[in-house]
Amino acid sequence: MAAAAGGGSGAPVETPAAATAAATAAEAGAVLQREPLYNWQATKGSLRERFAFLFSNELLSDVHFVVGKGSPRGGGGGGGAPPGPGQQRIPAHRFVLAAGSAVFDAMFNGGMATTSAEIELPDVEPAAFLALLRFLYSDEVQIGPETVMTTLYTAKKYAVPALEAHCVDFLTKHLRADNAFMLLTQARLFDEPQLASLCLDTIDKSTMDAISAEGFTDIDIDTLCAVLERDTLSIRESRLFGAVVRWAEAECQRQQLPVTFGNKQKVLGRALSLIRFPLMTIEEFAAGPAQSGILSDREVVNLFLHFTVNPKPKVDYIDRPRCCLRGKECSINRFQQVESRWGYSGTSDRIRFTVNRRISIVGFGLYGSIHGPTDYQVNIQIIDYEKNQTLGQNDTGFSCDGTASTFRVMFKEPIEILPTVCYTACATLKGPDSHYGTKGLKKVIHESPTASKTCFVFYSSPVKFIFGTGKSLLIMNFLS
Repeated sequence: MAAAAGGGSGAPVETPAAATAAATAAEAGAVLQREPLYNWQATKGSLRERFAFLFSNELLSDVHFVVGKGSPRGGGGGGGAPPGPGQQRIPAHRFVLAAGSAVFDAMFNGGMATTSAEIELPDVEPAAFLALLRFLYSDEVQIGPETVMTTLYTAKKYAVPALEAHCVDFLTKHLRADNAFMLLTQARLFDEPQLASLCLDTIDKSTMDAISAEGFTDIDIDTLCAVLERDTLSIRESRLFGAVVRWAEAECQRQQLPVTFGNKQKVLGRALSLIRFPLMTIEEFAAGPAQSGILSDREVVNLFLHFTVNPKPKVDYIDRPRCCLRGKECSINRFQQVESRWGYSGTSDRIRFTVNRRISIVGFGLYGSIHGPTDYQVNIQIIDYEKNQTLGQNDTGFSCDGTASTFRVMFKEPIEILPTVCYTACATLKGPDSHYGTKGLKKVIHESPTASKTCFVFYSSPVKFIFGTGKSLLIMNFLS
């Protein structure tokens, strides 16, 4: 009979396979296992220090989590098999977890409590799970730009609202125009209304920067529609349309569709109806949407008619102005007296003015009919006097009630007015004879408790100019 290998010691022979398995197991446990320390409790002066010492420590642990995607080495799964690539085996203590999370409490102590000593969490990132455990053991928050979203997901999954709040606070502090759309998508996904509201406010204030960022074309269709529905975006509609076309092209590629006019229209769906084409100038519409191929021929014709004829035909697109009001709306009145019977023959009523500080004009106050309730058609404009350049205009209408009051007529978006530059305010009305203002002041000063004085100086004013009001009524609405 042949002698046993290894001499006469009688020790069992270790096969190569067993040696490999032992080495792998040792390697897997080396990261987290610590040498037990005698009387370690005496070196920790508080409960928090003692619990923090137990974080990610095999000492006294009674459960292990295999965290991350992947299959354990050996292919069996569970049962103490070493974690596979992308996974991490993390020790924990049931009592600590149950004390910090209702989800863990139900997992270990509920009616269907698990008795397994090892639990797999394939949908959780190891770094995020460690951040959660660190918080439960020590109240320490350890999150960064790369881990904050996965940590937020993990905190919500295991019902740890205090850590959720820290994640949202971190995101809020790092919110910028160039990441607002990315964070908005995540806020909607994780049902974080406060963060979503802050993202939308940022998009309102810096719309052009936000839609120019890479993250804009990655948003989902519901987020796109939520943004397009807003009245407070600070961007010209033609530029917004260009950004929406970019999104449609990216969405076609995500859905592996050819980037054609028809497919862009298909992926946009309801979002296309939220573009406010009537807010564009006819030149902007002709240069962009009319040639985009996304609108049908009938829609293009109807919109051109809307731009060129009066009364304007109804179109299936919203014509409500978008206006991100930055600052408080104020008004001034120039006229000191109101008279009756000012007629309209198709010519414009105009006045030149300057201001002493930067403001934005948002609209005028216009007098109405002396014959009772009436509707007027009106075109309002602000013109740079020296350059003879129209800075903003609106073809619209208003209804009056027959009183000597003025009625608000607003621009499509605020018009920036710079100090010492001469501008012309212009209105062309179509309708019956109206009230009008007299005894106009050449200088009007508006004082605000929160801003500097705003001084309007008027030039070459006709005696009977339609802008203006009696005491306490509107002449110009502006943002201070």
